[in-house]
Amino acid sequence: MDSVKDKIGVSERTVAEQSGYEQHVQETEMDSFHSVTTLQSPREDAPTDTAVPSRFSLFKANAKRILLTYVRFIGPGIMVAVAYIDPGNYSTAVSAGASNEFSLLCIILLSNFIAIFLQCLCIKLGSVTGKDLSRNCKEHLPRWVNYVIYFFAECAIIATDVAEVIGTAIALNILIRVPLPAGVVITIIDVLTVMVAYKPGASSMRFVRYFEMGVAALVVGVCICFAVELAYIPKTTSARHVFRGFVPSKQMFDHNGIYTAISILGATVMPHSLFLGSGLVQPRLLDYDIAHHNLGVLRDEEDEVEVEAANSNAVNQDEKTKERATREEAMEERYFNYRPTLDAIRYCMKYSMAELALTLFTLALFVNCAIMVVSGSTLYNTPNASEADLYAVHDLLSQNLAPAAGTIFMLALLMSGQSAGIVCTMAGQIVCEGHINWRMKPWQRRLVTRCISIIPCLVISICIGRDALNKALNGSQVVLSIVLPFLVAPLIYFTCSKKIMSTEVTLTEEDSAAAANELGESVVRDSAIDGTATKVVSMANNWVITTISVLVWIFLSLLNVYAIVELGLTHGDIS
Repeated sequence: MDSVKDKIGVSERTVAEQSGYEQHVQETEMDSFHSVTTLQSPREDAPTDTAVPSRFSLFKANAKRILLTYVRFIGPGIMVAVAYIDPGNYSTAVSAGASNEFSLLCIILLSNFIAIFLQCLCIKLGSVTGKDLSRNCKEHLPRWVNYVIYFFAECAIIATDVAEVIGTAIALNILIRVPLPAGVVITIIDVLTVMVAYKPGASSMRFVRYFEMGVAALVVGVCICFAVELAYIPKTTSARHVFRGFVPSKQMFDHNGIYTAISILGATVMPHSLFLGSGLVQPRLLDYDIAHHNLGVLRDEEDEVEVEAANSNAVNQDEKTKERATREEAMEERYFNYRPTLDAIRYCMKYSMAELALTLFTLALFVNCAIMVVSGSTLYNTPNASEADLYAVHDLLSQNLAPAAGTIFMLALLMSGQSAGIVCTMAGQIVCEGHINWRMKPWQRRLVTRCISIIPCLVISICIGRDALNKALNGSQVVLSIVLPFLVAPLIYFTCSKKIMSTEVTLTEEDSAAAANELGESVVRDSAIDGTATKVVSMANNWVITTISVLVWIFLSLLNVYAIVELGLTHGDIS
């Protein structure tokens, strides 16, 4: 009897350790709930002359509860935002500002809206299916189509890695005089960091938040650098002239501006962020189900923990290591097979979308616009500035603004490169593990998946030399723009499919009538089994979202056709 109680205690502790919902947060939520209930239902023994609680009091209590919940969802949006402020954006935004001044700010704004829309589709896909984009491709598409999508996704990962490795190596070379080949090798550190730290399904929610906070610190550092950078721009720069750039004008067509706009689009709407955005929502969904005792997916893992706790004194260190590795594999397997409940989907999806939209529309938009504003106000009409590489940009900023301006710009580039390298490593891991069924240990799988993209990246970065680094940066952004429609197409298809975007709800007979009224037209099938009703709720896109999705895909495709034609006319010149 005592052993059974011990096992139950171990299981409860395991669930508490895995759940990120801390006790003090739960108490805060309950206090907020009771406060709202008290405000809505005064005590019977209260004096009759007591004033009725105002609407402001109710609004304040609800706002506090919503804000506390929103704070727990901060993190994934920042991780995704990193993909939109990587070193590739520096090269394209500087070139755009030097050649077209502020006129292409409207393209950055448009790209940001497209990015938010597509990322909301990613969150929806990941929340409803419990799987990221790559795993949905493998599960629902024919094998040859899955491999084609994987090819384009891997091209996007390699192109992104090229930009990040080059940007980081250049920043290290300028700031602390590290040779370029050595700087390229140093960038592998972020790969090793993610391989050791990021373990989908095997990491606790608290560790995931610490990991997100580390990346967020780098993003905040980049924003601070550009806030300081904007203080150095010439006083003659007109704010009205800057904001006029958010409205399309004839100036945006000057100096091959459309081709530059396509590069901005590829640098802003990053293809690998589609896989990342659809894969970062699962931990909080799983955390919600754990906190609300929907633990079916973790029962086997709990039993393993109980066995390990009971036998911990009877095994040697080698056996413990093997058990720990087996447990990690089992946890990842259950994580990959996890299907969120309807309550988890409805609770988490709205906060995830709000957090992502707010983050992209503030941090990512600010950084991209700040780069172009600094470039346009400093380098516009400067001879050869539009074709200047990052070395020349550093020199021009140091000469035209202040010596510290060039250093701050390079410091921001370094932090962007490191944070983007970490995020790209995570995206590359998601892509490879999702499209290909690897039969090896997790750490071996991560090493192989990163070598697939990092080795070509290192070869390109080391062999092309300093003179061609800027062309490689610009070319990587064009590649990203070209592969984008091929990766957006399956995302739109999946989120529009009622068969894929559906979840089952099992109800008792007493709850069926009330639930039917609540679920409404979303219920597409009803079957009675042993006194319970299984209802399938469709959460596919409505006709409005579907129409917007198709129009976005057509727009991206037309831009790519133009880019390919332009490359042919210029014989592949990407400068």
